[in-house]
Amino acid sequence: MTGQHAPETDADVEALPVPEGPTEIISTDYEIGQDNIEGRRLVAFDIHNPVFMISAVAVVVFTVATLLFPATLGPFFAGLRDVVTSRFDWFFLIAGNVFVLLSLGLIFSPLGSVRLGGPEATPDFSLTGWFSMLFAAGMGIGLMFYGVSEPLGHFTASLGGPVVENGVRTDWAPLDGAVGDELAARRLAMAATIFHWGLHPWAIYAVVALALALFAYNKGLPLTLRSVFYPIFGERIWGWPGHVIDVMAVLATLFGLATSLGIGAEQATAGFGFLFGWTATDTSKTVLIILITAVATGSVVMGVEKGVKRLSEINMVMAIILLLFVILVGPTWQIITGFFGNLGAYATNILPLSNPFGRDDDNFRQGWTAFYWAWWISWSPFVGMFIARVSRGRTVRQFLIAVLIVPSLISVLWMTTFGGTAISLTLAGFSGVTDAALELQLFQMLSQLPLTAITSFVGIVLVIVFFVTSSDSGSLVIDTIAAGGKINAPVPQRIFWCSFEGLVAIALLLGGGLAALQAMAVSTGLPFTIVLLGACFAIVKGLIAEKRELT
Repeated sequence: MTGQHAPETDADVEALPVPEGPTEIISTDYEIGQDNIEGRRLVAFDIHNPVFMISAVAVVVFTVATLLFPATLGPFFAGLRDVVTSRFDWFFLIAGNVFVLLSLGLIFSPLGSVRLGGPEATPDFSLTGWFSMLFAAGMGIGLMFYGVSEPLGHFTASLGGPVVENGVRTDWAPLDGAVGDELAARRLAMAATIFHWGLHPWAIYAVVALALALFAYNKGLPLTLRSVFYPIFGERIWGWPGHVIDVMAVLATLFGLATSLGIGAEQATAGFGFLFGWTATDTSKTVLIILITAVATGSVVMGVEKGVKRLSEINMVMAIILLLFVILVGPTWQIITGFFGNLGAYATNILPLSNPFGRDDDNFRQGWTAFYWAWWISWSPFVGMFIARVSRGRTVRQFLIAVLIVPSLISVLWMTTFGGTAISLTLAGFSGVTDAALELQLFQMLSQLPLTAITSFVGIVLVIVFFVTSSDSGSLVIDTIAAGGKINAPVPQRIFWCSFEGLVAIALLLGGGLAALQAMAVSTGLPFTIVLLGACFAIVKGLIAEKRELT
């Protein structure tokens, strides 16, 4: 049916813009925050009872157990990751393909003409501002950590080719590798890297963001993940089916962020050791996480405009400066030509890399691709909600082209610049990058370029600021979900979630290091993948109703 929903009067409830023009608004008696518990005893709180309590208790129990029993849980986390990625790698790959095919199908479908916010809605942001925010939301610490190490690792493995022991491949080369062929190995390595940072991850984000934007701006429902499932569950989404979806969203986001924060802490401490000779220990990593979590908490208290937005702008400027510097002083012509060559290699290899069956590159498929898909899926509630908030007024077609294509191209340029430079240095005889630990490879690559101390320090600052912006933005999103859709819940709740993101990252580092961090991203991403597949059905059903309303 068409119509408009009444504006909210509660100052603590996000005022969603009224749909402009005829849309199929869903009529419901549910009011944002109606199931919340409010109080002002020791501190002010306004929490959605089942979602907040279940999520908070689960996080507290997990954190305490991991800190108390690190020796026991370390091997457990490593085994957990191996089990999930080895047994469900096919499921992650199929799901990733579904998200890409749905996104591309909607671009070329008549449903792509549906406008988010109603047929008469106008965009809230300029194209330039919108593109910048889309990229800033999705990938920060990951690009810094894997920008050098992943292309170089795939290149080395591809050049060596398949290694079979007792009838099983033990190498990490993608597909069949490229034994002894440097150019082919380089192209395959970059294609595999772009596969992990291109259309597939951004399609995951696009599905969540499109679903949230459609059901909030066109259907008049709260900007929470449970709203997406109204076509499936109806009014039951305000009960336990919705509670389960929101709890999974909170846990997936929290562990996905903790994974990124832990990776960032490892790289930042390694950078300080590279520049100043500091020893990277569990204690130094813990202190760094505590200090940066404190900064992130301050940013959260200041709010989006004064805290998150300013830090994000600083981050983007510094990232662009570092990228341009490497392009200009590195192998410039090779980077420029490599950009187009790598796009061609990606187009050539995307189908075999996407194939979930009949492959024997288990280490690559399970250790890289399955982990990445789970990591992106665990980040998707956080990134999707942010993208949804800034995309009102765009058509579905415009939205999907921008979310899929523009950030993917920037990722290709970043990986070509940093990874391609590292590969060129390696082929020229410099082994320092290849011999270094993953968290040190960026700094080893920068050591072969001018102004090493300055660029390395900029790299460390970038990692730290990415750390802060991910933590504060993610805390705001988690708090919104755990507060039943309220955007301005009391400040102590934001501090709670921001603090526990840091504590979870510390617990995972002490309880098993990088393996533990990756295990939790994979574990929470697995059940949430089922949620996203359900969201695909809801998107199509919701868009069909909108298109019918227009005609």
